[in-house]
Order: sequence, then C-alpha cells, then structure tokens
Amino acid sequence: MQVTMTVNGVEYTREIEGRMLLVHFLRDVLGLTGTHWGCDTSNCGVCVVWMDGEPVKSCTVLAAMAGGREVRTVEGLANGAELDPIQEGFRQCHGLQCGFCTPGMLMTCRALLDKNPDPTEGEIREAISGQICRCTGYSSIIRSVRWTAVHEAKAKEEVAQA
Repeated sequence: MQVTMTVNGVEYTREIEGRMLLVHFLRDVLGLTGTHWGCDTSNCGVCVVWMDGEPVKSCTVLAAMAGGREVRTVEGLANGAELDPIQEGFRQCHGLQCGFCTPGMLMTCRALLDKNPDPTEGEIREAISGQICRCTGYSSIIRSVRWTAVHEAKAKEEVAQA
C-alpha cells in the first residue's frame, strides 16, 4: 500500500506493508534513527513522536494510520544548529546518561511545556510516567524541564520588554 505523510515538515510518499509500524517507517524507511525502538510493548516510551501535535508511542501506531498526518520526530526539534530549549535544558542539567530514553523524553517534555509552560514537579512526573529511564532516577530530567520552563519564561519576558 502507499502512504503519504509529512515528517518534520517534509512530505514523504512510500510503498509499505500495511502492518508496518510507524517506528519502523521512521527508522528503516526514512532513516530517522533518532526515534528509538525499545520494549515493543508500548511500556518504555523511547519511541514517542508527535502525530498532529500530540505525543504518541510510534510502536503502537501503524504507518498507514499516519497517512495524511503531520509527524514530528526528535530530529525535528532543533532549529538548524540551534537546540530547542528542552534539548538545551537536558544538556545543562544532565537530563540524560545513556541517552536511550532521551528522544522520547524530549518529545514528551516539549509537548508538556507547550501545553503548560510552568509545570510543577508533580505535573512533570505525571507527564513522563509513560517513559522508562533506567539511568537517571528521573530527578535530573525533572530539573531539565524546570530549567527549560524558567529560561523560556525569561526569554518571553525579554521579548515583551523589548
């Protein structure tokens, strides 16, 4: 079957098997290997991407279901060489160790901050509750999200004052 979708602002049309998962389409067909594939049961969250602006676990979505939709992967976060603030927050606050969960965490946390620019620790924990990180103990991830929230607020304030 043929599927057409927009991924990170670029439209792609490809022939696929109807049973192909979105995670495999992104990784194997498009070569976007930033989206990781972990548990194969939708428990770990390393495969989170956005579909039409909402985080989804791409191991539970058929590529055919993404036809006609907008998909955003971790490769689509940065603006050229400029990191997205959540990426910078993870860098500044050591929100990653091995990095395996990081793409899914980044996509989930960016979505949280887009909906709630000043989340509490509890709200962050709830947002990432579908993600598994075996290295950080989550505290550095929470610090990274809070760092990002503070710095984005400061940046908006500076723009408003200019």
